Amino acid sequence: MSTTICQVMGFLVSSLGVGGSIMATAMDTWSTQDLYDNPVTAVFQYQGLWRSCVRQSSGFTECRPYFTILGLPAMFQAVRALMIVGIVLGILGLLVCIFALKCIRIGSMEDTAKANMTLTSGIMFIVAGLCAITGVSVFANMLVTNFWMSTTNMYQGMQNVQNRYTFGSALFVGWVAGGLALVGGIMMCLACKGLIPEESRYKAVSYNASGRNISYRTGPYKVGSGYEADPKTRKGAGYEEAPRSEDGRRSYPSKYDYV
Repeated sequence: MSTTICQVMGFLVSSLGVGGSIMATAMDTWSTQDLYDNPVTAVFQYQGLWRSCVRQSSGFTECRPYFTILGLPAMFQAVRALMIVGIVLGILGLLVCIFALKCIRIGSMEDTAKANMTLTSGIMFIVAGLCAITGVSVFANMLVTNFWMSTTNMYQGMQNVQNRYTFGSALFVGWVAGGLALVGGIMMCLACKGLIPEESRYKAVSYNASGRNISYRTGPYKVGSGYEADPKTRKGAGYEEAPRSEDGRRSYPSKYDYV
């Protein structure tokens, strides 16, 4: 029962993690304009992985996608690739995990096959979570570097050089989603051990006796009384007792009697 609960909980937690990764990748608030020095502004800018947006004080928002790929920084493209790989692995892991659930029976699938599928989906969730966490962390490192460079330029008197950007809400969603996928994958790997049948864990060794098998057959046992005559002296067929004479002696025929 605990194995089934661990497997189902791992599936649900991993599903939340994969869904959060998809949501974070599609969000436009990976980086938002820092309004610390200018809280009142007519234009507010924020950027995502696929487009940059501008929101005016009147409420009108205009977004423009990135029409180029080669013009983007290499680290930015690496973040895109990590998030896409994490989403693809997470979706594949969910498909495998659905068929590996112990509460779902498909044909004559054995528990060993379900255990292997559970372990495979758990590894996929772990890799998907690591991809999401790594991608978000790389983007956050880029923001920190650009933020301090912009701050240095502002203190040097070049205030209109570029705007400063800080962490957006998509980064926190990506971190949480990657952590959930990682935890769900670990739970699936733990549930795999409970799905392995006992007979496959330990290999039984049979020992055969060397030599021919001898079977002993029991028969009736006759107990003697102790008063029976010796078998050597028993009378057999065709035995005739010699006649006795008057004095009690037995007389045996001689060879002249047969002439």
